Order: sequence, then structure tokens, then C-alpha cells
Amino acid sequence: MREERHEVLADVSFDVMRGETLGVIGHNGVGKSTLLRVLAGIIAPDEGMVINHGVSVSLLSLQAGFLPNLTGRENAILGGMLLGQSKEAMLARLDDIREYSGIGDAFDQPTGTYSNGMKTRLGFAVAIFADADVILLDEVLGVGDFEFRQKSSKTMREIIASDKTVVLVSHDMNLVQQVCDRVVRVERKKVREIDHMMESSQVGPGHG
Repeated sequence: MREERHEVLADVSFDVMRGETLGVIGHNGVGKSTLLRVLAGIIAPDEGMVINHGVSVSLLSLQAGFLPNLTGRENAILGGMLLGQSKEAMLARLDDIREYSGIGDAFDQPTGTYSNGMKTRLGFAVAIFADADVILLDEVLGVGDFEFRQKSSKTMREIIASDKTVVLVSHDMNLVQQVCDRVVRVERKKVREIDHMMESSQVGPGHG
């Protein structure tokens, strides 16, 4: 049976500048998550191309699953290697990843037994310690218990204040206004507008 194809995005063109935080907004189902997957190289566009100038890209998404038969430890190593890190580099960071994620002994259990919150915490830790040049965030900062939300929010603000490039999909307009330099609206398969955020709404040095 031939698989039915569905066009999600068309004629999309925009730049993400080094060191900026770009917000992506739009209603559910308009293609925001698909856009991040294209930027991450997970989905190849039918037409056109993504030019990333050789930078490493890390996608952190609530829907981005681990291999369920592998442990958290094994998935952390594999995830880092897929982001361009060596196995040796990831082995050296495993203790930090385990501690940051806060999942304890579950780190050595198959991720198929994890809750969504545990997967998100581990995925966040891997994305951070894999040290990618560009971090793509898909509706993740509001997940987890209060302590982890505080910790992850602090980490993201440190990243935003650094020379990292962040693309953030979120429905939380307060968060978008606080941390983003620019906002892209995805609507009717296209990037409809790009809003420049007011200087008073930005977070971190060098964002103006």
C-alpha cells in the first residue's frame, strides 16, 4: 500500500544567527516540531536544504524517544555520539549526566520503563553535556518537578547568555518574551512573520 504524503511546510526560509535565541510559535499541528526535526537533520526536506556551516545540533523534544531496550547509560552514550561526541568523551560525562538528570538507579535500567518526565530529564542532561553548538528545544522547560524546572531553567538561561545558539518552540509567551531575541511564527505551512523582541524582554548579555 502506498503511503499517503502530507505537506506540512512549504517555501520556508529563514536564518538563525550564531549566539541568538530564536522562538518558534504557532498553533498545534502547524509544523513547529517538524521544523525542528528538519533543522536537526532527522527529517530531510523534499525540496531545498538546511545549511548549518558544520555546527553540531542537539534536539531536545518530549517526543524524541530513546531506544527502549537500552539503559539510560547506554542511550546517553549513543545520544552523545549521534551529536558528534566521541564515546570516550561521553563515558567521561556519564556521572555528570546521571547526577544532573536525578533519575538515580534508573540510569542503569531500560528507558522503556521510564516515565515521560524521566525521559525528558535524561534527554535534557544528555543535550547539555553533549555540548552541541545549537540546541533545539521543543516544549520542554515546563516539565518535571519544581526542583528540576528551577535547575533546567537556570541552565538554559546560562546557555542563552553564552555563545550557544538556541531555537525554542513554546506556547508560553511569557517565556518566549523573556528569553528570545526574535520570534518566528509558523502558520499555514509558512513562516509568516518574524518579530523582534523588545530589549527589555531579553535575557543575557549581548542580546540586543
